[in-house]
Amino acid sequence: MSGSHDTVLVVNFGGQYAHLIARRLRELGAYAILTSPGRFGEVLEGSGDRVKAVVLSGGPMSVRDLAGRSGVCGEVLGSGLPVLGICFGHQLLAVCGGGVVGECEGEFGRAFVRIVRDDPLFEGWGGVEEVWMSHRECVTSLPEGAEVLAVSGRGYVTAFRFKGSLVYGVQFHPEVKHTRKGRVLLRNFLRLAGVELSWRPANILEEILDGLRRELGGSKGRVIAAISGGVDSAVAAALVRKVVGDRLVPILVDHGLFREDEVGEVVSLLKSLGLDPLVIDARERFLSRLEGIEDCEERRRIIGEEFATVFKEVAESLGDVEYLVQGTTYPDVIESGCVESADRIKSHHNVAGLPEWLGLKVVEPLRGLYKDEVRELGRLLGLPEGIIGRHPFPGPGLAVRVVGRFSRAKLEVVRRASRILEEELRRAGLYGDVWQAFAVVGDDRWVGVKGDSREVGYVVTLRVVSSEDAMTADWVRLPYDVLDRVASRITSEVEGVTMVTYAVTPKPPSTIEPC
Repeated sequence: MSGSHDTVLVVNFGGQYAHLIARRLRELGAYAILTSPGRFGEVLEGSGDRVKAVVLSGGPMSVRDLAGRSGVCGEVLGSGLPVLGICFGHQLLAVCGGGVVGECEGEFGRAFVRIVRDDPLFEGWGGVEEVWMSHRECVTSLPEGAEVLAVSGRGYVTAFRFKGSLVYGVQFHPEVKHTRKGRVLLRNFLRLAGVELSWRPANILEEILDGLRRELGGSKGRVIAAISGGVDSAVAAALVRKVVGDRLVPILVDHGLFREDEVGEVVSLLKSLGLDPLVIDARERFLSRLEGIEDCEERRRIIGEEFATVFKEVAESLGDVEYLVQGTTYPDVIESGCVESADRIKSHHNVAGLPEWLGLKVVEPLRGLYKDEVRELGRLLGLPEGIIGRHPFPGPGLAVRVVGRFSRAKLEVVRRASRILEEELRRAGLYGDVWQAFAVVGDDRWVGVKGDSREVGYVVTLRVVSSEDAMTADWVRLPYDVLDRVASRITSEVEGVTMVTYAVTPKPPSTIEPC
């Protein structure tokens, strides 16, 4: 499919936003594909003259350790193609050219840069602009023949260019929406590189369906699909159903970790799509194994193992089942450290927790996509807004919103407090304006006064964020009257709660979910 499109190669050094770069470029109409540093030369050669530009991603490693990566310097710079280095890629270009990178006081989250030299890369930018940063090292000395284009508020080199070329480095992340004019910069780079913008979002749908036909076309048995009620699993199931028809059997495992009344709501929505799920009541088996477990990674492992056990039992009872469909998305993959050079942020049971003894081939049609792309596919497939617009919900459910020792009492506090928060957001007309909104409870206690009596209760933390793809997020500035109603209702209606707090840390440095 890419044969008729100009191509941009995104070299993935394991950065949290590497795939987001490719998606942003696709949104702008450029066909972008990812490659590892070790395969850059091979992919470039195999793509012929379709490749028009290269983007080097960020990454968690230190650029000063070039072991195994120095070769890509010569390949990229020797290609003669326009290059944009981002974060780690910015630092790598500097080192490749003979510059120096050293430790500096880190910049994380929102920052401001000042443009110090006019350049077409920054056309449409003002003199000072808001960007998103995430780094602990910086360029301390530029290579010979390079010029500074922008500096940060702390005076660090934030953008540079090799004179007389289209080789640029930027320390910030233009691919994240919190860099206000990041897409303007990327569009400028594509224009400078002469990339024809012919790629369209609808291409994604046909590409995925073609891949599913190749993967499942020879199968005659039934295919089971893990359904959670979220948009990811629903879209994955709808895509596979278009290929295998009635051979698809949706499975909804009730692990006892759903939001209040969610199972019934999900079943009703899925039936409206013609997806009548087989509901498995596994609440007791999940909750009994989680009781008293403090470590979140261990909880994720347990949940993944228990899911696999349930699916294996269902497959054996149905017979002739060969495939399991999951709604795995790219943030799940990158946070689990399943991309070369990527650091593991947290394990996702649908990525890292499925044991080999499951005995089923896993189908993940959304593995390379982000949430907003999945929602667009859902609309193209005709899914109802009740599914498309649902707030993202983690696969391990409310288990990852109980911090400290897991208990059923804390689980119910989270469940009820989260429902109150959602109700008040809907009442205020704000539910659809935020990415996620939920409550968290830990082991901390706060002395309260109820009915003129002392009461020691839980501290509930509210988390409401705005995002586009879950790779970055900012906390939502809710109106004080909404926060007041939520806090008042939680302390009045949820037994054992004496304090409500509000989380105001963006991602990064925090993650969206607490564990």
